[in-house]
Amino acid sequence: MRLSMFTDFGLRALMRLAGDPGRAFTTAEIAVEFGISRHHLTKVVRDLAAAGYVATQRGAGGGFRLARPAQAITLGELVRMLDRGEAIVECFRADGGTCALTPRCRLKRRLAAAREAFLRQLDATTLAECAYPGRPRAALTPD
Repeated sequence: MRLSMFTDFGLRALMRLAGDPGRAFTTAEIAVEFGISRHHLTKVVRDLAAAGYVATQRGAGGGFRLARPAQAITLGELVRMLDRGEAIVECFRADGGTCALTPRCRLKRRLAAAREAFLRQLDATTLAECAYPGRPRAALTPD
């Protein structure tokens, strides 16, 4: 299974928020920390906020933070929301796609079972279990 870049960015951001749930982050901070596009991350955060996973605040001291406890969020629900039903193969598309193997394909059923097993595993894992703490700050030494 391959996650989309959109889903990857969303999971990274949420894992980071779960690693330090007491503070708000800016998209710039997370983009720099993970070496990802701030522009794309902004779109991801907007969708996460609309879905109720993050709360945002504008202005000085603003940013975004988890809107729900990390223990109450599963990776499966996040992947489903972030991937927005993206098909892993052509025949899984909502419109049926244009696969030349349909209707005699013997692969589709097996791929569907693999996808379900993948999501079941993610459903059994909470965001809290995958929290990503930031790098430890260098200890200050007295002069």
